[in-house]
Amino acid sequence: METALRKSWSIPKRLFDFAVALAGLIVLSPVMLVLAVLVRATSPGPALFIQERVGRHGRGFRCAKFRTMGAGAQAQGTVTTATDARVTPLGRWLRRWKLDELPQLGNVLAGRMSFVGPRPDVPGYADRLQGDDRRILELRPGITGPATLLFREEERLLTLAQNPQAFNDAVVYPEKVRLNREYLETGNFGRDLGYVFATVWPGLTRRLGWDVRLGLRYGEFSARLEREAVRY
Repeated sequence: METALRKSWSIPKRLFDFAVALAGLIVLSPVMLVLAVLVRATSPGPALFIQERVGRHGRGFRCAKFRTMGAGAQAQGTVTTATDARVTPLGRWLRRWKLDELPQLGNVLAGRMSFVGPRPDVPGYADRLQGDDRRILELRPGITGPATLLFREEERLLTLAQNPQAFNDAVVYPEKVRLNREYLETGNFGRDLGYVFATVWPGLTRRLGWDVRLGLRYGEFSARLEREAVRY
């Protein structure tokens, strides 16, 4: 039954990923070219930030985004708050509208990523997965998903903590693992389409009440994390 469930999910999921990623790269390539020029023109450094991430079955792959920080800023840590001075003005705008993620369409097309799935971890965090939590690695990492949507204000939440790194390691990361485990166990292609819709049209999703059906109780979730943040 588990195998049948995975096939009924994985086959349409991969077909959707391939078709939409290909169409997206064709249609959005002029936009991506303009954004690349703007990134290069507004701050020193390359247009793309490329980092090794952990993908399906624990295999590493190169994850590319439009650079949103000054060159070399990642050496100062991977946790980013809403007031992080390393983020450039253009980078803040790109992050707000998720446009920095557009280069990842190439990884989706190649099958290294999916539109919906857990965010790809850096090696140090993926190594922390133990026991059944490592089953998350059965999934292709994604651009969006339940954890990504519920943590849409992650940078603001990290700003509430006096020690953002400690809050991230003790609360944020374990919560993401829990949500990703839940997605692995209950996900299906219909829910994937719902998560994509909620990412592209969040306001309409809330008006239709689909956020509740998808388990995206933003208010309750944010309030609980805010209470946790002030303890760190």
